[in-house]
Amino acid sequence: MEQLWAHTQQPELHQQWDLRFTEIEYLPRPSEAEPQQFLYTTRIGFGLGVAGCGESLGTKEKNGERTSVLKFWSDEKVSLIREGAGFWKYVPTEDGLRFFTRYDYQTRFGAVGEWLDRLVFRPLIGWATAWSFDSLRLWLEQGQRPAVSRALALIMALVRFTLGFVWMYQGVVPKLLCPDTGELSILQGAGFSAGAAHSVASAVGVGEILFGLLFWVLPLQRLGPVYWLHMLGLVVLGAGALFSQPAVFVAPFNPLTLNLALVALAAVALLIPTELVPSATRCLRRPPEGQRTAASVPREAPVATA
Repeated sequence: MEQLWAHTQQPELHQQWDLRFTEIEYLPRPSEAEPQQFLYTTRIGFGLGVAGCGESLGTKEKNGERTSVLKFWSDEKVSLIREGAGFWKYVPTEDGLRFFTRYDYQTRFGAVGEWLDRLVFRPLIGWATAWSFDSLRLWLEQGQRPAVSRALALIMALVRFTLGFVWMYQGVVPKLLCPDTGELSILQGAGFSAGAAHSVASAVGVGEILFGLLFWVLPLQRLGPVYWLHMLGLVVLGAGALFSQPAVFVAPFNPLTLNLALVALAAVALLIPTELVPSATRCLRRPPEGQRTAASVPREAPVATA
């Protein structure tokens, strides 16, 4: 409990794992009984940032639980959040700790702000909360610092985006939109007639699009077989090109070099243990069935076990 409390209440530790805050600075307070006021900054990219203020008050309960209640606000006009409040609750269990949170806030910009919050900002901030909790869990349980967790998550995201994009691009452009640029000649070289080559190219294009989507929609933990199938498919496609048009293997950026790069990307993803990559899906965003009591965590409440 003391370790978890320190990592959530000390600014120099808190700002390392929480994606929602870039900098947190505690202000002097007269006594321990007074709420702790703080300043926070969140960088949103392109040199822009949003700053705000807040105050929190932590309490310790007889049954070993702890609660930290806070409120926050921002006077900056670019901030979608005008003011809000929430709590963190730390509950000891038989095998560790459960970390609950709930928060809500009022937005600026009238109906436009409410629409933007409902469609974009609230889902994003909810995801960031859950992802950050899992990053904190890995820090406390595995000793993996948040900077390493972010690097691993970024690597996996780049691999997934790249492989998915490549497969979908290959399905849309060379197969469906511009088959005359080389796909038809490859298929005809493999023995298909001109008419059959068109049909085969279209069918293969749709299949490649669907396969590419798997990299984007499947959870990280279920992508292992997709990576292996990806590597096998590249070997088969490369062998087919070698059989039908061996001359392409001496061209710039030929199937050998490009397929090797794509196989290496998949190998990188397979070498990174998925259990070391933070995931928002490991946190409960709703109370488990049968536990929807007054003490349960309401909606928009990520939970992580540490």
